[in-house]
Amino acid sequence: MKFSQMTYQRPDYPAAFRQLEDLTARLRAAGSAGEQVQLYRQAEELLSHLSTQATLCSIRYTVDTRDPFYEAENEYNDQQSPLLQEKLQEFQKALTASPFRRELEEELGVLLFRNIELELKSFSPEIIPLMQEENQLQNEYQKLYASARIPFQGKTVTVAQLGPYKESTDRATRRAALEAEGSFFDENRQQFDQLYDKLVKNRTEQARKLGFANYVELGFLRRGRNCYAPRDIAAFRDAVVKDLVPLTVKLKERQAKRLGIDDFKFQDNALKFKDGSAAPQGTPEEILAAGKQMYHELSPETASFIDLMFDNELFDVLAKEGKAPGGYCTGLEDYGYPFIFSNFNGTSGDVDVLTHEAGHAFADYMSNQAVQTHALRCPTMEGAETHSMSMEFLTAPWHHLFFGEQNGKYQLSHAEDALLFIPYGCLVDHFQEEVYSHPDWTPEERNQCWLRLEQRYRPYLDFDNLPFYSRGAGWQRQLHIYLYPFYYIDYCLAQVMSLQYFALSLQDRDAAWEKYMAFVRQGGTKTFIDLAHSVGLRSPLDDGCVKDVCQAAFQWTEGHLVE
Repeated sequence: MKFSQMTYQRPDYPAAFRQLEDLTARLRAAGSAGEQVQLYRQAEELLSHLSTQATLCSIRYTVDTRDPFYEAENEYNDQQSPLLQEKLQEFQKALTASPFRRELEEELGVLLFRNIELELKSFSPEIIPLMQEENQLQNEYQKLYASARIPFQGKTVTVAQLGPYKESTDRATRRAALEAEGSFFDENRQQFDQLYDKLVKNRTEQARKLGFANYVELGFLRRGRNCYAPRDIAAFRDAVVKDLVPLTVKLKERQAKRLGIDDFKFQDNALKFKDGSAAPQGTPEEILAAGKQMYHELSPETASFIDLMFDNELFDVLAKEGKAPGGYCTGLEDYGYPFIFSNFNGTSGDVDVLTHEAGHAFADYMSNQAVQTHALRCPTMEGAETHSMSMEFLTAPWHHLFFGEQNGKYQLSHAEDALLFIPYGCLVDHFQEEVYSHPDWTPEERNQCWLRLEQRYRPYLDFDNLPFYSRGAGWQRQLHIYLYPFYYIDYCLAQVMSLQYFALSLQDRDAAWEKYMAFVRQGGTKTFIDLAHSVGLRSPLDDGCVKDVCQAAFQWTEGHLVE
């Protein structure tokens, strides 16, 4: 069914709550593991229906945040979701307390129960009003961000549409674009600061009501991290600073030399080559057509997948007024369809997003076929991001379809960007840890923390008195910090995985694809570390992994220099 033909109907939450209550009572009274498995499957089906309708609404709201109907419906679903979680928690408690648990674990998987127990620790009915308020604040941030109408060079543009100007070969234009962007955030400074202050205090109160000292531990649990501890992430960040940050400084020195400048500033950061960064050739429609050809030729599985996406209108990728920022892939469970949302702006990021989000979508497509239990179809997010970030590299033989003669420039800048991203992602994670450890900080104290951490993770940056950025507020562009707390280190772990797939693909492309498919087909039936090891790769948390993997990628860039 085409996306435009899918009918949204407000979920009947009261009826769903009654059904969950009935299923919970029957689960407790069940006389066998087999009967309980059937009740679990019924609960999954019910939740699938609710999720599909809420997701339809959410997609249509993010496509146009000015639509009053979907705005109201999205707010309604957000208010109901914590109440649904309350009913689901009672069902989960009954499931984990089952006298047939051993048989249930054999049928449904031990990991399912480990994940449920993490969920149970991170929710209580008494925090429902706080969760509802949190959802509302997040919507306000998205709407504020999407409201940007920025005057620039005689046009009115969104934040996403400023992207190409930040990569202009004219230095003054690059700076002017950053100043224009900064002016929007500065003009709305009080709102952005107040929204985040309210979110930090709200999440801190949730944590304390659940018995945690602050939100750091609760945020970790809510990310479903089931195979490593906060100390492991701290060690990973330290390894990045020790073993990767010095390499990124060299990358930026090389970039400055390519650009022919000896006073590298933040306005130079996005431009990779003196004659311009690699940009996709053609219209958005032609880029999508190239993507279709690429996936048709990559494998029989990706060919079937991309036909499904095109035949059913499962993309919305053009930047436009009123559209929420960023890009994402989500799933419409009842249909077994993924959906890709993005903001194309004419830069190489359009191709990055197409391959990245298509990696998520393809994994969703495959796991729907391979994994019966809905809750185990998707791994935790560092595993899911491995699907997407690795796809960016595994599609390299077809990138010439997008970039033509500029393909060499793209390949080099893409590998460099992968290395440069990891310290930035660690910065985002470390910043959040500091903020939630100091929930009473003022906006200025938060900004000063961001600037301090910039020196740790990106010491090559000089903001050169740019508005917004030089006062340490650049983090407010990163929507994950507002919307998905602590969801960012996942990208860093996944990037290390993707660089392993990249290295293997250079030696034996078929073997790399085989390992990728083995990773994808398992969905979330294993932990992230076990998934990595199961396909013969190192976990990014293994000793020495960051150093070895990143050094190998850096050496590849040194051998493929493009002026």
